[in-house]
Amino acid sequence: MKSSPETQSNQSSLSLIYSILIGVFLFGGGFFFGLGQGDSSEVKASEGLDLRPLWQVYRVIQDKFVSSNPDFEIDNEVLINGAIEGMVDALDDPYTVFFPPIENLEFQEAIDGEFEGVGMEVGMEDEMLTVIAPLKGTPAERSGIKSGDVIIAIDDVAVQGKSIDDSIALIRGEKGTEVVVTIIREGEDDLLKIAIIRDVIEIPTLRTEERDSVFIISLYNFTGSVKQDFKRALTAFIKSGEDKMILDLRGNPGGYLDASIDIAGYFLPTGKVIVREDFGDDGERLLRSSGGIFAEGEIELVVLIDGGSASASEIVAGALSEHGVATTMGTQTFGKGSVQELVPTSRDTSLKVTVARWLTPNGVSISKDGLEPDVIVEFEETDYEDEYDRQLERAVEFLNQ
Repeated sequence: MKSSPETQSNQSSLSLIYSILIGVFLFGGGFFFGLGQGDSSEVKASEGLDLRPLWQVYRVIQDKFVSSNPDFEIDNEVLINGAIEGMVDALDDPYTVFFPPIENLEFQEAIDGEFEGVGMEVGMEDEMLTVIAPLKGTPAERSGIKSGDVIIAIDDVAVQGKSIDDSIALIRGEKGTEVVVTIIREGEDDLLKIAIIRDVIEIPTLRTEERDSVFIISLYNFTGSVKQDFKRALTAFIKSGEDKMILDLRGNPGGYLDASIDIAGYFLPTGKVIVREDFGDDGERLLRSSGGIFAEGEIELVVLIDGGSASASEIVAGALSEHGVATTMGTQTFGKGSVQELVPTSRDTSLKVTVARWLTPNGVSISKDGLEPDVIVEFEETDYEDEYDRQLERAVEFLNQ
């Protein structure tokens, strides 16, 4: 799985939209999320905060607790991790998550880009587990999972009220095994049950093609080798001699914040604001372009977005649209506008914590409603049956008119 963009000084960032690439991976997903190198420091109680009840409970458990299970033995590490999880849960933020040892290891392995699962990004929307996007070429996509599907049960276990982590644990499993998700889909009167066979998930980065004098870059995420891959795609675009481009961010749940800054920066003059990070009482930070490779008006650009575009995708689309260098087209994006940082809390545990909100260059927050495209192009139901990409075709026509 994956989830959510964000970087803090020397930390790289990832966009967090909880993803169910089901091995686990937050990009994003989003679903940003900054990987940080935090120093261990003593926890100091805030003035007036009495921590004695916490330690009193711990001592009472040690001194008095007798389990009804005669084989049960108290594991102090499990007790402490449980206390931490309770504190984190009290924040009521689906993107702030404590990773105990096993989950932390799985998360770190997932960041490397390969794991076993079904291949879909999920997030919380209106307190419902919602599919951000199935990843290209994965079991989730092949089984018919779509952006916007609301998951209400996993193998007949209701997920209402469960955390994203608990739901992901139900979906995750070994290659070759089956998981059945029950979903609500807009436009369908009945619940849908979809069986998915788990597999090894390899995260694709991008694909390029040319159509009717238009160069198309389909960018699937902002993780891993995306910056180098995108540079190669831009080199191919320049060598093609074309001056019209479509940047397809549909179904892209996000990734590293620094990758979104680099990619947006290729199309913007030096010093242009790409995103604003709002740290609340700690103020605001502006992340700017270091200088683009295209002169003003040198290329015509359309950015395709939809409900599966989130986090880093929304940063890029919002910046390029507001600075007038691209026309956004498609449907409303997911709306993931918070920043996460991954902080090690011990040798084998970590905390992914929301540290900021991000805004577009004009100061617009997309956390609730997402980004509205400049040109709305809705899919029609027959498009799926006919395998007709109405949004892409409309973008090609728009650039060639």
